[in-house]
Amino acid sequence: MLLETNQPIGFIPTANAEAARSFYEHTLGLHFESDDQFALVFRLGPARGTMLRVVRAGTFTPAPFTIFGWETGSIETCVDELARNGVEFLRFSYFEQDERGIWSSPGGARVAWFKDPDGNTLSLSQHPD
Repeated sequence: MLLETNQPIGFIPTANAEAARSFYEHTLGLHFESDDQFALVFRLGPARGTMLRVVRAGTFTPAPFTIFGWETGSIETCVDELARNGVEFLRFSYFEQDERGIWSSPGGARVAWFKDPDGNTLSLSQHPD
């Protein structure tokens, strides 16, 4: 069985499910599906085919790197919309980022990072065709 034809499921930890639900559902605009006592379940992507489980993890230390991201066709539009919803984009001293916080990689990809209420680093990216 090859996994490339199966639907992926993303997992993001949370210590505060109430704050996480508000952020993912209202700030990011994800489709909330259910709360199964272990995790908040969101559906996203084309035809809402991808499941994202925001898992009740209790106390944890957020990873020091990006744990989940979205590829977009217009990173500026997404950054502007999320900024209007209160998302603050991260700035790094070791990257040259534009006024929106978007970094242009040497290979042409463009990336912007932000954190969820638990301190997990998330990203938006736009890749060259």
